[in-house]
Amino acid sequence: MTAGSIGSVTLPSKALLAPMAGVTDRAYRELCMRMGAGYCFSEMVSSKALSFGSKKSVELMAVAGGERPCGIQIFGDDPACMAEAAVSAMAYHPDTIDINMGCPAPKISGNGSGSALMKQPQLCGAITRAVVEAVDVPVSVKIRKGWDDSAVNAVEVAQICEQAGAAAVTVHGRTRQQFYKPPVDYDIIRQVKESVSIPVIANGDIDSAQKAAWVLAYTHADFVMIGRASLGNPWLFTQINRYLDDPDEPLYVPSAEEKLDTMVQHVASMVAYKGEYIAMRQARKLVVGYFKGMRGAAALRNEAGKIETMDDLIRLRNQILQHTS
Repeated sequence: MTAGSIGSVTLPSKALLAPMAGVTDRAYRELCMRMGAGYCFSEMVSSKALSFGSKKSVELMAVAGGERPCGIQIFGDDPACMAEAAVSAMAYHPDTIDINMGCPAPKISGNGSGSALMKQPQLCGAITRAVVEAVDVPVSVKIRKGWDDSAVNAVEVAQICEQAGAAAVTVHGRTRQQFYKPPVDYDIIRQVKESVSIPVIANGDIDSAQKAAWVLAYTHADFVMIGRASLGNPWLFTQINRYLDDPDEPLYVPSAEEKLDTMVQHVASMVAYKGEYIAMRQARKLVVGYFKGMRGAAALRNEAGKIETMDDLIRLRNQILQHTS
């Protein structure tokens, strides 16, 4: 099945996994791709950290066969440094390079990167052009509606990036000042789609198969990007794909046992890639998503905060199943 393409890269699904710092590591990307995501990205990699030879940044860029097509996302505010980072990233054979112009986090935007770039459209173009000229894979950009409600310029920035050679643009329908607060402006995504000829990816509060279908129809976007809604629910990609194929077919809903088994497999992969000490501490905030909708979810979240080993996680899984059977 082919759902579209970004430059020369063919995507098998219209539902893409968003890059999320501290979440979309190799284990999570592989899981979501198995569940039907059409494309994934690395966690954000700092161009400046790469220029300093940061070991952590290098680890973020490892891309394996089970997670393709996969892009490496980089951030920064200097065109030359970003081009150099893109070249460094190519050593890990990504299918694309993605430029982050949308992250609202103060430690990113406060240093002139991420969503702060929206305040300088010409710099957005210069960075895009520098990266496009530095690598031989498609380059995409991720932007927001604008910096705030007085500076809504997603259309302008998207057009500038397209002229600079971008192969696709992801639009998050919120301003930086909103962070992740409602509402999401799907009209701005539609306006961007009407103003450029490259693929547009719609992002923001897409949390069900029905919502994905509605956003695609309303905005005319080529793809949807799923972020926080996939946490603990990687089946969302399967549901979206099936719904887009046949909206009358009942949506697949995993059992509690399947959810918990997938949780254990997810964390086991993290342990295999990072070691138990690091993986289990990162897993504490990730496993709670798998408890959503279960009886006693609040107490389970508390228990998740205490896990230190895979044995702890498996005991918690068995405890939950005993109480739900």
